[in-house]
Amino acid sequence: MSVPRAQSPTPARTFTQRFSATRRGARLARLLAAHQLTEWGHPHGTETHDTAVLVVAELAANAVLHGCVPGRDFSLSLARDDVRGVIRIEVSDTHPGSPVPTAAAADGEHGRGLTLVDALAAHWGVTGRTGPGKTVWAECATVADGPRSTRVPAGKEAVSAPPRGCPRPTPAPGLVSVPDTDV
Repeated sequence: MSVPRAQSPTPARTFTQRFSATRRGARLARLLAAHQLTEWGHPHGTETHDTAVLVVAELAANAVLHGCVPGRDFSLSLARDDVRGVIRIEVSDTHPGSPVPTAAAADGEHGRGLTLVDALAAHWGVTGRTGPGKTVWAECATVADGPRSTRVPAGKEAVSAPPRGCPRPTPAPGLVSVPDTDV
């Protein structure tokens, strides 16, 4: 007779998967990260979800474009740390070179990935790993993903930057952002 197994009271807080070092692999990494974040209670459209998915997309794209060694995959690991209030993202590839942030030309199509990661993540860095290559990691702060109210007193400019780990909102082309005023 088998003994029933007790289920863990907390859901899994990690996700790890290997992907082919192709554009499809990078896309699949982004999509599965988005699904996992939704499973963890950070649905599409919330700051935590959208920030972490963008960081995953940039790091996976870098692994495919710059960290690719023919015949080798890359891996994605996500870890939810409720105590520290972060989602840790790790992308490992087998290329020995470390990523170097560069200044992109104003009309350039490339060179902004690590700048975005730096702007969105609370912390990020590069570590070695067992075997060839490196792991590029980033930690994105989890935020209360409910509706927010930001009222600016009349006569004050709304020019303050959001805290690190929160995305910077950008108005749609042709729209002007006007602060709310008390009537």
